[in-house]
Amino acid sequence: MMPRRSYDQYCPVARALDTVGDRWTLLIVRELLAGARRYTDLHADLPGVSTDMLAGRLKDMERDGLTVRRRLDPPAAAHVYELTPRGRALLPVLTALADWGAPELGAPGPTDAMRAHWFAVPLMPRLARYFAARPAEHGPVRVVEVRLDEGTFHVTLDEAGAGATEAYGYADGPAAAPDVVLELDTAACAEVIYDRLSLADGIGTGRIRATDRGEPAGAGAAAARTATG
Repeated sequence: MMPRRSYDQYCPVARALDTVGDRWTLLIVRELLAGARRYTDLHADLPGVSTDMLAGRLKDMERDGLTVRRRLDPPAAAHVYELTPRGRALLPVLTALADWGAPELGAPGPTDAMRAHWFAVPLMPRLARYFAARPAEHGPVRVVEVRLDEGTFHVTLDEAGAGATEAYGYADGPAAAPDVVLELDTAACAEVIYDRLSLADGIGTGRIRATDRGEPAGAGAAAARTATG
């Protein structure tokens, strides 16, 4: 393991970059915010990273207290990596970076890799704010399933319900019991995270289809139009 490089500056920004400023580190955090992942899963969802680089970064992150490595119980018998509380505390950092970087998205390039769950981090606070503003008679929203062209992921809002202003977790794939399902294309999702399209306007114009759990298709969208966000 290489010794950690340091800027040797008595500054919190420099100290933070000593730990998370290396290439790939924050993208590994992005992946692990979805929960424990095997090395092979991480490698599959980080196109472009070499196996040696990924292994090295994971060792660095474990040393720095951002991740832990543990063995799953049989019959899985595989090792997984997961974030520590200090690692999960980077969620607001990634959210701010996503907001700052959203104007750079533009149209996907011919060589751009894409995963549906990469939109989760910037989408989470917007979903939380939107459902916090939804009239109470429609019930609390804690789990939102998002279906894009590239795949599906789900977001878990704060345990207190939709009254929170931030979301605190997401996972790849469908939710077991979502409160709301949102269906939209990648272009609309990019506009939402760039704040060119609000969720309310997207639902109201039909660019986003919202269905409440247990309601017929379209009923959730009609109810959601009364919310702001």
